[in-house]
Amino acid sequence: RSFGCSSTNMPRATLVFLCVLHLNTVSGCELFGRFDMPSLFHHGDIMIGGIFPVSYKEIRSTSTFEREPPGVKCAGFDLRAFRWTQVMIFAIEEINKDPALLPNISLGYRILNSCSFPANTLRAALTLASRPEETEFNSSCPPTISAVIAASGSSQSLAVAGTLGPFQVPIVSYFSTCACLSDRAKYPTFFRTIPSDYFQAKALAALVKHFGWQWIGAIQSDNDYGRNGILSFTEEVKKLGVCIAFVGTIARTYSMDKILDVVEMIRRSTVKVILAFVPEGDFYPLMKEVVKQNITGIQWIASEGWITATKPSTPEIYQAFGGALGFVMQKMAMPKLKPFLTNINPYTDPSAAFVKDFWEIMVGCRPVLPEEHRMDKICTGNETLLNSQHAFFDVTQLRATYNVYKAVYAIAHALHQLIFCKPAGQKPVRPCLNVSEIQPKEVTDHLQRVNFRNEFGDDVFFDENGDPPASYDIINWQLRNGQVQHVTLGHFASAANGDFRLNIQEEKIVWRTGKRVPTSVCSNVCPVGTRKAQIKGKPTCCFDCIPCADGTIANSTGAADCTPCPQEYWSNERKDECIPKTTEFLRYHEPMGIALTVVSLLGASLSLVTMMVFIHYRETPVIKASNSELSCFLLFSLFLCFLCPLTFMGRPTVWTCMLRHTAFGVTFALCISCVLGKTIVVVTAFKATIPGNKVAGKFGPAQQRIIVCSCTMIQILICVLWLKFKPPFPDMVFRYSNKKIVLECNTGSEAAFYAVLGYIGILAIVCLVLAFLARKLPDNFNEAKFITFSMLIFCAVWITFIPAYISSPGKFTVAVEIFAILSSAFGLLSSIFAPKCYIILVKPEKNTKKHVMGKKMNKK
Repeated sequence: RSFGCSSTNMPRATLVFLCVLHLNTVSGCELFGRFDMPSLFHHGDIMIGGIFPVSYKEIRSTSTFEREPPGVKCAGFDLRAFRWTQVMIFAIEEINKDPALLPNISLGYRILNSCSFPANTLRAALTLASRPEETEFNSSCPPTISAVIAASGSSQSLAVAGTLGPFQVPIVSYFSTCACLSDRAKYPTFFRTIPSDYFQAKALAALVKHFGWQWIGAIQSDNDYGRNGILSFTEEVKKLGVCIAFVGTIARTYSMDKILDVVEMIRRSTVKVILAFVPEGDFYPLMKEVVKQNITGIQWIASEGWITATKPSTPEIYQAFGGALGFVMQKMAMPKLKPFLTNINPYTDPSAAFVKDFWEIMVGCRPVLPEEHRMDKICTGNETLLNSQHAFFDVTQLRATYNVYKAVYAIAHALHQLIFCKPAGQKPVRPCLNVSEIQPKEVTDHLQRVNFRNEFGDDVFFDENGDPPASYDIINWQLRNGQVQHVTLGHFASAANGDFRLNIQEEKIVWRTGKRVPTSVCSNVCPVGTRKAQIKGKPTCCFDCIPCADGTIANSTGAADCTPCPQEYWSNERKDECIPKTTEFLRYHEPMGIALTVVSLLGASLSLVTMMVFIHYRETPVIKASNSELSCFLLFSLFLCFLCPLTFMGRPTVWTCMLRHTAFGVTFALCISCVLGKTIVVVTAFKATIPGNKVAGKFGPAQQRIIVCSCTMIQILICVLWLKFKPPFPDMVFRYSNKKIVLECNTGSEAAFYAVLGYIGILAIVCLVLAFLARKLPDNFNEAKFITFSMLIFCAVWITFIPAYISSPGKFTVAVEIFAILSSAFGLLSSIFAPKCYIILVKPEKNTKKHVMGKKMNKK
């Protein structure tokens, strides 16, 4: 059956080409031309095509366009690919003998050589789509292919799927892993029995993560397999913070100069781990050059394209690539295959392609058929393969070969389900469709629904993208008894939810760099106390290690950023731990605290001593003249003022904070009220000397007490309101220093604090004004002069206090306030009471009424 020549879905060039290639005529099928391609052919009721890279490469020839181009010539012979062709034949013969699978229906095959080149793969695909060359021209159209098993490389599969896909011909690949082939919109008929590179990229990324490699190189083949594989891998490892140092590109057709460029790239790089996502044929020339230049010490990671390949698995290549790690499909042993392989013989079918080359490699001589005359070493005809120990006949660790086997059986089960309308194994077996009515699209639909368990216990099925479930073995290159062995040391399997399981026997791995796991980083891990700093123009894995700033730490290695310490903590010298900040407050036992305490107690003691002197000499003229009651009140208030600084020292608490400010405000208000009372008494006393003035009589002891109490009560009221609405509270201040916390009392309300100070200031100014006015009153002992001087000291101290208080840091703020309290208190004590004590104790002869009340008549 030929394909029709009308299709709106085909590109015009392909459509014209196929219409020329296949043309339905009245007499049957007329063939205008064919590609001269050797093939393995066997007729059957249903035909299956196969495309395998039996040759390494295509020998290109230049076309002059003056005559018909010569046929394609290929060079090299790939034993592994030839074994794939034999497994396909083996599986088809096995199916034809199976009474339960496609009974009474024979499968045929036509197997072509792709020469490992996309263009020749396309020729093979078009050849499979045409009438077989083995049929006679005058015969009726033979059955066309129902499915194609192709191809080994992703680029070749893209060519086949792109050409045969529009005709709905199903393609099942055994070795094409490019994730791009999972695109059902572009390749609706593509299936494969090998997992997609999407899963292999995840597996490789998981391996890189497991061993902590951060800086790796990559080698890709110059085709869809390599480029898409490295792209998928790069996307995966970027999520893990891994950097790709370089990406080298190679191909088997590259010149030596290009290969040497890649070798030089490897030599100059600092990476110690390199991923090679390359097929065996493309990678082998580079491997030889790496060995030749003695580039060792690199841990190689392999894709499934070369990790188990026979050709590079030699002691020579092992010198540079020993210890390589990679993923491959799970292996399978097929004992029945070995007798089939050892029975291959060029004399059984002299026309069979590829067999003569295989025989020459295996037995070392060329079989000569009757029509041939050769001068090479000629076989005697008695040669046999039964006792051969060649790796070709090792059927215990089959991987890609097993994929070919599964592909043939998947197609057979799809055909069985299509023809008999039920899965294989169910009875009765009666056809529901004539073999001649099979349409490729129907085979594709049934292939999508295939789900069976083969004789090896494997479940064969495809997901919605035509991919099988992902499962890989981890392979390690090891040298045993002088031979390179592919040792399985682990397993990787994907789950339906997108997760994966990676199991690896790390202790059994043979590393190229020794017994220890190799490290590969652009920059060493930053130690604790430092952070990463990106180097401009380089990947994220290349960085400098910068010490953490003060107040920040990095308590783990490789920190991207330093973590700020909590507000109450600060970083230690190593910047790897937050330690509590030192607390600062004015302590009693520190030198400043001791000095202020001594001065405070001294002032309090002097106040008590002065009070005792005044009480003891209360009947003397000096004491009587200075109003002993107010003087005692004043001395008592000064005593309290001297004790007040003690509440400013020590760790601030709620109670001490409320006490220190209110005690200060009330005691000083009491003190200045007493001074104000004394000032008024002085003024009124001398006013009383004026005839007719009765002010002194109206300002007796009761009025003095009222003035003192009323002025003090106003301050008490201010303090009560302050404590009720916004009382002072202990506070931690961080602004003075990063390494310490200043404990101080927050005033709570600045307005209330300055109201207390302001009220004391008002009382002081009133006292100063009254005393200043009375300073020249005629008397030998005019107390107004002393009060004036004391008020000048008091005002001067507290005026300078405000800027000093605001600008002083930390505990010095408290020290300034204490200094102001002590200075003003000492100023009052010394200015008002020192002269009196001097007269009482040192100059008692002046402590007389005459001396106190004496007038300056000469001035009068």
